[in-house]
Amino acid sequence: MRLLYSALWWIGMPLVLLRLWRRGRKEPGYRRHIGERLGFYPPLPGPAARFIWVHAVSVGETRAAEPLIDALLREYPQHAILLTCMTATGRATGEQLFGKHGARVVQSFLPYDTGFMCGRFLRHFRAEVCILMETEVWPVMIAQCRRHGVPVMLANARLSERSLRRGKRFASLLRPAAEAIACVGAQSEADAARLRQFGARHVEVTGSLKFDVQPPAEMVERGLAWKRAIGDRKVLLCASTREGEEQLILDALAGLGKVDWLTVIVPRHPQRFDEVAAMMEARGLSVRRRSQMTDAFDSDEAQVVLGDSMGEMFAYYAACDVAFIGGSLLPLGGQNLIEAFALGKPVLIGPHTFNFQHITEDAVGDGAAARVADAAQLLGTWASLLADPDQASRMAHAAAAFARQHQGATGRTLALMRPLMGQPALR
Repeated sequence: MRLLYSALWWIGMPLVLLRLWRRGRKEPGYRRHIGERLGFYPPLPGPAARFIWVHAVSVGETRAAEPLIDALLREYPQHAILLTCMTATGRATGEQLFGKHGARVVQSFLPYDTGFMCGRFLRHFRAEVCILMETEVWPVMIAQCRRHGVPVMLANARLSERSLRRGKRFASLLRPAAEAIACVGAQSEADAARLRQFGARHVEVTGSLKFDVQPPAEMVERGLAWKRAIGDRKVLLCASTREGEEQLILDALAGLGKVDWLTVIVPRHPQRFDEVAAMMEARGLSVRRRSQMTDAFDSDEAQVVLGDSMGEMFAYYAACDVAFIGGSLLPLGGQNLIEAFALGKPVLIGPHTFNFQHITEDAVGDGAAARVADAAQLLGTWASLLADPDQASRMAHAAAAFARQHQGATGRTLALMRPLMGQPALR
């Protein structure tokens, strides 16, 4: 099965590269470093580094890896971090978060999952340990790691019921990969149980690393400055919205006529910024784009602000009164709620959260979040919170408490991986 899988990669490679080039029309980062995706790398600067390799596929995983990478840099001063990703925005986020570390954090795209490319990657960097973030199980790469003596850990791991069912269809390919992983740090007991069903061994519940991410002080201050510039108007943030959701939210908003609050919409994917701006204008809404503002956040005449900037998500959360987390109005699985909780913001969430089911249910049960069925109920619940500031305050306090309660995953993850580095698993 693995041979067939590899053969399909080679057969489809021209289409894969064509798609990469076409995607680069909107996101130029996809046209850079293409050789890395094929297993070709420039010489490493200076003497060969001792690498701990962390793979974070895109933006969310890269941000989640931040506390772990910072801890690894402190605990292993003789090592460097090799940070790989698959998306251009993930790589840009890595540069933003870790560029300050200079040569101690080296970035690369992960090669496509063929034996030739993966083998070249492993021989070039000679990483001592591989840490895969969340759901990144690449069958050929894991087999190549085993062949080259590189132990693999799956950190911050999650597996939904839906993904488990899908994975079982390809069990002959994916189960050997899961069994070859040396240890797994799962986000929850439910994730751990599903990962064991999938064939993973040595699974422990370490919690979510995202609770240990500290909001950057400069971003928090920027958001508070925006809030002061906005003045008395309350702010509803629609964060990480996905394709199809903006139309629903904007239609519901336009149907209300003039309202006395400010709606800020931040699409998850930057290539969609212009598309979402056009939707706003087509509905006759007064729109300002963050990219056209100064730091004063001059939104006085706007009904809607389009958050078309990168790296300012914590500032948006700091500026808002309530946050709706996208990817959940449509069956897309939801997005990360934790950044909003870290800043003590009440959260509204749609019905589709299967990628974050456990944490979402716990947050709703603790009063930190509330579910809405659709865009109309989203705006209705927001209006209810505006009319009942005591309820909004209770949700805000519950959100902050929920974030504090779930911290500590970084230390537990380090303890789990220490044996892979030849150390005792001290806690």
